[in-house]
Amino acid sequence: MSPMQAAGETDRETWVHGTEDEDAARPLTPRGILRAARDSGGLAFSIPPVLFILVPIVFAWTQSPGPAAALATAMLLLYGAMFVATCGIGLYPLRVRLLWLALCTLVLLALLPLLGVNVLYMVMFQAMTHVLLLPWRWAVPSMLGVCLLVLVLAIATGVPIAAGLAVMGAVMAWGIGAGIRQQMLQEQLEAAQRRNAVLAVAAERERIGRDLHDLVGHSLTSLIISAQLARRLLETDPPAARDQLEHIEGTVRQALADVRATASGMQTVRAATEIASARTVLATVGIRAEVPTALPPLHDDLAELFGYVIREGVTNIVRHSHAGSAAITVTEDTVTVADDGIGIPHGAARSGLRGLEARVALAGGRLELRSGEDGTALTARMGEAS
Repeated sequence: MSPMQAAGETDRETWVHGTEDEDAARPLTPRGILRAARDSGGLAFSIPPVLFILVPIVFAWTQSPGPAAALATAMLLLYGAMFVATCGIGLYPLRVRLLWLALCTLVLLALLPLLGVNVLYMVMFQAMTHVLLLPWRWAVPSMLGVCLLVLVLAIATGVPIAAGLAVMGAVMAWGIGAGIRQQMLQEQLEAAQRRNAVLAVAAERERIGRDLHDLVGHSLTSLIISAQLARRLLETDPPAARDQLEHIEGTVRQALADVRATASGMQTVRAATEIASARTVLATVGIRAEVPTALPPLHDDLAELFGYVIREGVTNIVRHSHAGSAAITVTEDTVTVADDGIGIPHGAARSGLRGLEARVALAGGRLELRSGEDGTALTARMGEAS
């Protein structure tokens, strides 16, 4: 168990219904304690056991009626009220809970001169108070220690009812504590599920943003190049300009389909299709392309990942490289897109490369970029995540 986990258990293994800040902000007033008791959901279960306080009250009046019995009755009723409020105090910070437990214990100790051994009948209340106020890992040994001490004293002083109440108190307190712990774990599970849902939404947004960048960026680059070429050819070579316009139309249609598929989480990119697309795009801008005529067998996930690497690499070549040639190399665990251009300019935006690096790392690989005056090489290596 880490220190952080231990600290969390120390502070929170009680009736957990709010955050630590909410607990600290609760007013320590009678009205605030009553509201906390209602919020805890334990108020209805705390009131019926208070009827057992009648047992020591009856013994006090039958043994020595008078001022002492009246004082004992008042103190027992005070203890009963404190016990009812205990479920609400369980929502306060640990220092408040410890202080409340100490006050409850002091009231019982103050009853010793008035009740004598009859104070042992209060063991059930004290045992339950321990599990309601203390963290579970503290409450178990302290509660069992109290019940065992009362059991021994009850047997030694000949008070069998108190001995039975000690055993009953241990069982009831254990059951209550186990129920509280189960409730705490359930609330932690629900909180974790809520956090996971938020993280899943954030991850999906990041995926869609990354995919749209890869897809739309590549398509727009191709469209710009084709449009520029078509404009130059419009007067000198109308048939070639028409071919470029048809290419633009097809690219726009494909980009629209890609965006729709990405938004629905159905986008599939493959190394083979990206190589074919790269050959066309590179040829359009006059870059000689060396691409493999056959690919090694690739798993679907790896084929998709390599497709994204090829797409990003070719997009960067077209945008920045001023290269005369480019080469794409694919093996069973690597893919490289290289050119002989001027390299990626200093200060150029690399959001696409950062997104690609995250994608490759998530798949268990590593993305390498070498860029200089003699060209650029983008390589993804699988099974070598740093």
